[in-house]
Amino acid sequence: MSNYADYNLWVNQQFVNWLSPKSDELLYTEMPSSFSTIIKTLDHIWSTEEYWFSVISESSLLEKKEESELSKEEIFAGLLNSSTKLKHLINSLSDEDLEKEVKIVNPWFECEMPISEYLLQVINHGTYHRGQIVTMGRNIGITDATNTDYNFYNVVKQQ
Repeated sequence: MSNYADYNLWVNQQFVNWLSPKSDELLYTEMPSSFSTIIKTLDHIWSTEEYWFSVISESSLLEKKEESELSKEEIFAGLLNSSTKLKHLINSLSDEDLEKEVKIVNPWFECEMPISEYLLQVINHGTYHRGQIVTMGRNIGITDATNTDYNFYNVVKQQ
C-alpha cells in the first residue's frame, strides 16, 4: 500500500511536469469528456483525493475553491499537496490500520470496507482520469506524455 501511495504522488508529479509548460489555451480547451477540459479533470482528481483522504483519515473534508476560481498553478499545487498528504498518511499506517473498516454513508452510496480498499479506489480513480487526460491531450495536439504505468514506476524506482 505504501508503494502504491508513493506511486500516486510520483504519477501526479509526472503529469504536473508534463502539463505545466503547456499553454492555458490548450489546458482550458473544451472537448467532449467526463470533464470538459484538462484543467477541470485535474481539479476533479484533486477533489476526489481530498474526499478519500477525509475517509481514510476519518477527518472532515476541507472546503476548497471551485475550479473556476483557481489558476492552473493552484490546481497543480493542490493536487501535489493532496497526493503528498495521502502518501504520508498511508506510509504512517500499520497493516492493522490498513485493514480497519470504515463506514461511508453519503448521497451516492453506502459501504463499509478496509482502508486499503479505499486507497485502491482513490488511486485507480486517478488513473482512470489521467488516461482521459492523455486522450484529451492527443485530441488537441499534446502528444508528448511520458510513460506513467505502475510497472514502469516500479522498474524506474529499482534503477
